[in-house]
Amino acid sequence: MKSLKPQVAPAENKLSRIVPGSWRTSDQSAASRGYGHAWRKARERFLLANPLCAMCTAEGTVRQATVVDHKIPHRGDKALFWDSSNWQSLCDKHHSSDKQKEENAKFSMGGGE
Repeated sequence: MKSLKPQVAPAENKLSRIVPGSWRTSDQSAASRGYGHAWRKARERFLLANPLCAMCTAEGTVRQATVVDHKIPHRGDKALFWDSSNWQSLCDKHHSSDKQKEENAKFSMGGGE
């Protein structure tokens, strides 16, 4: 009997995509970076007012948003962090993959700080 080839591939190394200066490299807690109680309340209000993923809507699909994203990364700028005109509602898929790839590409091409 012939044996089957393994169907499991190694996981992609995500560490290589971590951008220097990103919150992912910070040793600060989420709350100390601004994502505490006040943010959770603001996020909740924003998602109630903007329940659909902006990127899905632009693609012509409908998906519930679960994340409030900063369109322009605030990089610790409190005014930009709290500027709700800089916020957009996204689904997990778009926030976790497409938006992060976009930000990382801009950073690696010299568009970031």
